[in-house]
Amino acid sequence: MATSPTFHGTRSALVRDVILFIALLATALALGAALAHALELPNKIGLPRDEYFIVQQAYRGWDRLGYLLAVQLLAMILAALLSRHEPRVATLAIVAIASLLAAQAVFWIYTYPANVATENWTRMPDDWEHLRREWEYSHVAGAGFQLLAMCALLVAALVRRPPPGGAA
Repeated sequence: MATSPTFHGTRSALVRDVILFIALLATALALGAALAHALELPNKIGLPRDEYFIVQQAYRGWDRLGYLLAVQLLAMILAALLSRHEPRVATLAIVAIASLLAAQAVFWIYTYPANVATENWTRMPDDWEHLRREWEYSHVAGAGFQLLAMCALLVAALVRRPPPGGAA
């Protein structure tokens, strides 16, 4: 049975929209976690050592967000690939990918080493204040990159072409 080109165009547009939706949702969830870290900074940065280490235990289990980041990255890559015939959308998806990768670079260069040095904030090394600053401010930078990724994806969703047949 033959199908019309309009059907194939509509179906591929639907797949692109679903992938973009997944990228947006994953980014929104990741941004929520990133902003939580950034917004708590003013209340935590001046805490005395013992109190700071107690508060840090609230983040146990947050490493599971890595799965969400994997979904986020995969959806962004697919959105860029599926939008290769729409350069504005593909470029914005690439900006989102670059932003996510920048957030991850900040995490692995600053946040993760602080987690290792403090054994996830259960050991109090002599340089804990330096590690705290790196941990806290790296989360602010990561939140900024996640926000940039979200903005790029939102603009990508707004500038994409409607599928053949005029349905949005």
